[in-house]
Amino acid sequence: MSEPDTITSLETKTRPWWLRIPLTLQIAIALLLAVSLGIALGGGNPSPENATLITNLAIPAELVLKALRALATPLILVAVLHTFMTTTIPGTAGRRLAVLLLTNTTIAIIIGLIVANVLHPGSWGTLAAPTGAEPVAASHSLDPWGLFKDAVPDAILKPLVDNNVIQLIVIALSFGIVLRALKSEQIAQGKNAYQPIENVIAILFEAVIRILNWVIALVPLAVFGIVAKTVAEKGFAPFQSLAAFIIAVLVALALQACYYLTRVQFGSWVNPLKFLMGGSDAFLTAFSTSSSTVTMPITFEVLQTKIGLRESSASLGALVGANFNNDGTALYEAMSALYISQVIGQHLDLGQQLIVVLTSIFASVGAAGIPNAGLVTMTLVFTSVGLPTQYIALLVTVDWFLDRCRTAINVMGDMTVSALLDGKKPRTLDEA
Repeated sequence: MSEPDTITSLETKTRPWWLRIPLTLQIAIALLLAVSLGIALGGGNPSPENATLITNLAIPAELVLKALRALATPLILVAVLHTFMTTTIPGTAGRRLAVLLLTNTTIAIIIGLIVANVLHPGSWGTLAAPTGAEPVAASHSLDPWGLFKDAVPDAILKPLVDNNVIQLIVIALSFGIVLRALKSEQIAQGKNAYQPIENVIAILFEAVIRILNWVIALVPLAVFGIVAKTVAEKGFAPFQSLAAFIIAVLVALALQACYYLTRVQFGSWVNPLKFLMGGSDAFLTAFSTSSSTVTMPITFEVLQTKIGLRESSASLGALVGANFNNDGTALYEAMSALYISQVIGQHLDLGQQLIVVLTSIFASVGAAGIPNAGLVTMTLVFTSVGLPTQYIALLVTVDWFLDRCRTAINVMGDMTVSALLDGKKPRTLDEA
């Protein structure tokens, strides 16, 4: 066993026993205990003596949500900078890759919004307002000139404090493009003065991810509190609406998968059935681990060995594209925003839904392939259209399952991009 493997094994053994339990199993146990406690406390008809206890059950969810809001902006900033500094994208192929990624993500968000508007899952039931949910001023309809003026911040750090996603994106892209250009110039000149900056960004990125993992470790506790409180106060009626939301998201993800297969059929030499069968290992790994980053080596391998793509195409889609291509996450965040707007009766007009599209595209980049990171970036999507972020705590109760489904779609999107980059002619024996 190598030294890094030994260290990882020792770290795993020294962790508390409850942290060694898979997160999915922790959440399942939390749900069972929460339902039992909620029934014991009244099951929709609580006694006044239990009112204080029931109210306090929501405190863990409130704390987790505050931590997620605090992490949202630094995560997106360092994720974008880290991606620009560490990925290598060739010129012509890079431009085509960028077009494919942007197209796929945009289509995913549009599919999500169409399904949410047609099925209207927010009207299938009611959700109790979370503790601490305050009315948020509705954002104005889309004003291109106003949006352009507001995109320029008054100070560099102001978007981090205000959670202004548009301004944050402008800063992240500006610094990312410039730092990438400086790195390329210095590499061409044989210099390495860019290395300390790249190292600092890498360390900051790792630090944010580690803190995020701490917060994610508390998610089962938050699920326990919010579900127990909801069952105690309202019984099981509120979960009817969440069931509708799950169905709507699964329908949208299925439509996105059909879109991928159609693109593969008409845009590459790969047979869609072979694409599905060959990529099954990657899909199952993505679903089981809930991380496209962990799945990345398997995705890269199956694209070459089981589907038969060229190495250059496989690497661009599976390795480079995975840093940008989070279609399932973008779709989910857009649908979540529209779903909550339907639940609370805060209608989002066409202009606001376009803002959701724009915000979801960039927020999905910040998801960074980390399990449940979509919960963090979702706070920015909600804020961009004036939705109360406290409602995200209610979505946490079902996010553990939907996160796995959208991760599988993220990986399928990466594989689709690779197939499209490979063209309509299979590789020859000389290329194999």
